[in-house]
Amino acid sequence: MCRLYAFHANEPTKVECPLIYSQNALMMQSAEDKSGVSHTHGWGIATYEDGVPKVERQAWAAYQGECFENAVAKIYSTTVIAHVRRATMGEPAIRNTHPFTSGHWVFAHNGTVPGFKKIRAKMIGEVDENFRSKITGETDSEHIFFLFLTLNHRFPQRTVFENLQETIRKVGEWSKAYEPDGKMGLNIILSDGQKIYGSRIGRSLYYAQHKGVYNCEICGFPHIHHAPSVSYNAIDIASEPITRDHWREIPDQSLFFIDESFMLHNATL
Repeated sequence: MCRLYAFHANEPTKVECPLIYSQNALMMQSAEDKSGVSHTHGWGIATYEDGVPKVERQAWAAYQGECFENAVAKIYSTTVIAHVRRATMGEPAIRNTHPFTSGHWVFAHNGTVPGFKKIRAKMIGEVDENFRSKITGETDSEHIFFLFLTLNHRFPQRTVFENLQETIRKVGEWSKAYEPDGKMGLNIILSDGQKIYGSRIGRSLYYAQHKGVYNCEICGFPHIHHAPSVSYNAIDIASEPITRDHWREIPDQSLFFIDESFMLHNATL
């Protein structure tokens, strides 16, 4: 089990308060989430600069030391994906720490695929050779990511949403064959820097929408350098509500994407 956070806006925005200072900030969740579980096996943050992912990762707890705080303090971005890890597959190590990246894609996962060790060889066999060589860790998450990239490369006529759906269908089918009673955990956050896609399967996931410039409930100031000619829109996604904003639950067993107007749309699997 892990904890996810994603942010997407139409203007560069600071995310220091939701990640560090809010009443249920991601850094606090690394020490103890609302269920009393800690996530101490690594952290990672991905942003985009000129359309290219920039990732910082460490294989220790976000609340230990100042590295996480220092990394977050530098962020001013339209797209942010952050992750604190509780290891279930693969030891605490940088190679197993989320988010994972390839090209312009960023991927993070919360959950566990039942029977992964039994289906790993089959998953690797389905991944194109040019992607297969990029798998460096032992997590189910990284294998899912490169399976998606394979399908997205093989079937460009399909939408990203459709290729993500097919990835989840395949993984679910293989897992069920070996662990029919296993409980799938497959919360995914995926971005190309322009849009965010994802899934909620077997783990909690929420979102909060923001329209118009607003003062942060923690620091009392807006987090953007706002252009008056722009109508500010933003959306947060998190494993559990982080602030006192109006958070809505994403339905379980569903896929979702954020459109150009920063509205979240979901479809049942």
